[in-house]
Amino acid sequence: MIRELVTGIRTLLRGFGLWRTRPGLMVLGLIPAIIALTLLAAALVPLIISLPSVSTWLTPFAEGWFEPWRGLLRSAVSFVIVAAALALASVVFSALTLTIGDPFYQRIWHAVEVDLGEAPPADGGSFWTTVGEGLRLVLLGVLIAILVLLIGLIPAVGGFLGPITGVVLTGRLLARELTGRAFDARDLSPADRAALFSGSRARVFGFGVATQLCFLIPGGAVAIMPAAVAGSTMLARDMLARDMLARAGTTAPPTTTTPTPPPPAPLGAS
Repeated sequence: MIRELVTGIRTLLRGFGLWRTRPGLMVLGLIPAIIALTLLAAALVPLIISLPSVSTWLTPFAEGWFEPWRGLLRSAVSFVIVAAALALASVVFSALTLTIGDPFYQRIWHAVEVDLGEAPPADGGSFWTTVGEGLRLVLLGVLIAILVLLIGLIPAVGGFLGPITGVVLTGRLLARELTGRAFDARDLSPADRAALFSGSRARVFGFGVATQLCFLIPGGAVAIMPAAVAGSTMLARDMLARDMLARAGTTAPPTTTTPTPPPPAPLGAS
């Protein structure tokens, strides 16, 4: 399992290799990420500025508490709000970036497919498919943010478990979303995709969590997005190759041996 986790992380790092072979495409991939980050910053900065007021509004019962307990509680609530907001911001950023930059990321995906050989004849899905997937991603991101917020309010352990839950769930969601283009081009059904993810859980987890952690670094979301698109294409192909090997192993005809005939009976035996 550890080896698979590391392989997932390395797959993301392999995506950066496209900067060496296709630097022009990767630069183009930065443009939609910058636009999406600017839009998100316009929403996140006011939230961060108003955190003291928001945490006070959420904890009116602590008004009569003595310090430092009141301050500690409201600081913890502010931390949980930020964790939930970042979990939601990550998926909204991905949805916005992939939608705005669909033509750019289509070219990055296709370049990786061509470089690795046997590119699918179809494209990676239409613009409206990308929009629909983006809306679904945002809705799931809202649910994750609510869950992170609720877990974060659990006394004693919430401040620790909430952010971890957000990173894990958002990472898995990002990995599934980013690999969608390669699977759309191959016209795979939801059942086929579920089987692929089931066979590579640890690798997908490593890739998704590594991507999400990079998103949390200031400026990391912009820098990582083109590499994440390239790496997710490699991840999807790895999953398909593994599935083919597994099918070949399970469908191979069993080895049979011809039973040795018994030796002839000695002459005169009855």
